[in-house]
This record gives sequence, structure tokens and C-alpha cells, in this order.
Amino acid sequence: MKPTGIALFFIFLMMPVAQAATTTDAEIRQAVIQESLAAYPGPCPCPYNTMRNGRACGRRSAYSRPGGYAPICYPEQVTPAMIQDYQARHR
Repeated sequence: MKPTGIALFFIFLMMPVAQAATTTDAEIRQAVIQESLAAYPGPCPCPYNTMRNGRACGRRSAYSRPGGYAPICYPEQVTPAMIQDYQARHR
């Protein structure tokens, strides 16, 4: 029995759901970090980013300065609650 066009449509429709279910915590942590960095308006959210002149941001980064923006730069900063929130938003 050959799959029909409708059957193939439903198979492809379900693929993203299967992929979302297999997303690991490490992948979600990286996604949360990327979202945080994308929300920061300047060039130096984290110490490991580079300034416009090519030098590392280091202590000039928002992460290193008290007050104001608090970007998520490292996987250790992503809490289990953040992972659950990400999963809920991307279902």
C-alpha cells in the first residue's frame, strides 16, 4: 500500500512536534541564552562578546555591570523554571 498525498501531509505535519519533544535541556538552555542576547540592544551583553572594534567586551559587558540589563550569558544561569517556560511557549 502506497502512502497517499494526504497521509504524507500528516506525516510531515507531525514532524516538528516530534522534534520539539526530543529537544534536550542543553539545547533549550542555548535557546534561552540566544533569546536573552537577541533582546539586548547593545553590542556587549556578555563578557565573551566583542565590541565594534573587535576587542572582547570583558568587564564592559552588561553582564559584568550591576543594575540595568541582566542578560543570560551562561548555561548555569538558566533555571529549571526558565526551561519549563521555554517548553510551554514552544509547544
